[in-house]
Amino acid sequence: MSGICAGRVVVVTGAGRGLGRAHALAFAAEGARVVVNDLGVGLDGAPGADGPASPATLASPATLATPASPATPASPAEAVVDEIRAAGGEAVAHGGDIATDAGAESLVAAALDAYGRLDTLVNNAGFLRDRMLVNLAEDDWDAVMRVHLKGHFLPLRHAAAHWRAEAKAGRTPVARIVNTSSGAGLLGSVGQGNYSAAKAGIIGLTLVAAAELARYGVQVNAIAPAARTRMTEHAFAATMAAPDTGFDAMAPGNVSPLVVWLGSAASAGVTGRVFETEGGRITVMEGWRPGPTADKGARWTPAEAGETALKLLAEAAAPGAVHGA
Repeated sequence: MSGICAGRVVVVTGAGRGLGRAHALAFAAEGARVVVNDLGVGLDGAPGADGPASPATLASPATLATPASPATPASPAEAVVDEIRAAGGEAVAHGGDIATDAGAESLVAAALDAYGRLDTLVNNAGFLRDRMLVNLAEDDWDAVMRVHLKGHFLPLRHAAAHWRAEAKAGRTPVARIVNTSSGAGLLGSVGQGNYSAAKAGIIGLTLVAAAELARYGVQVNAIAPAARTRMTEHAFAATMAAPDTGFDAMAPGNVSPLVVWLGSAASAGVTGRVFETEGGRITVMEGWRPGPTADKGARWTPAEAGETALKLLAEAAAPGAVHGA
């Protein structure tokens, strides 16, 4: 390994499994000290056997780096910490709920308490509550918005406040934030109205944060990954299945090299960008750009507006297909 992140302190949310675990291991392999956050809940966000004992523990600083007793199975976060330490790296576990203000604050505190600094935040935590729109309950909408969108905003806000204070004290950081969107956030996905809306919101948040935080030495980018995780291996079983031989394009570790680079000092000057990444492919997404246009210089009638819109659509590129449509 190149040691591209040697000396850096990196926080990864939702790092107990899947993409987050792969990111945490990859950062550690490149010399970073890692705070591994995971709440240990089920695929739908419900507490599971490896989750926290009670709601009171979700944002408790006491859960930051407490090792499991020999009789207690390790939580997902602690298991990843054990992997990193076994490989010679440094890591601590954080079991707080980063979609609460106290949990997000304690996440930043975990890095500062353990290692005295924070250099990179990777927002990755999430779960699914898939339903067609007419069957999508308000609670399922709110839960997905909470963990994905609010769970990006709160850690970002607390990390940014720390870096702003550092910059104002004359210690301008070389700070990085990597957010996690999705192809569903770029194109939509049938049966995932809540998830698609949250992931699209993450892109908007990324663009605003990149513009606002640049003055403090903070770069903010987003990825839209495709990989085999708990959230995809059942919904897209055929696509996500591991091959018997050859390159496993859907392995989560394929996404991590780009995340590690974006989280390193080597990515200087790259901010406000969205990258789609899958297997061995990296794509810079170019977002909304003006297409064909017409200007009457006065108010249209409805009939004129419709006729003009149809002419412009005939000149425009076809939109990307909604996943699952």
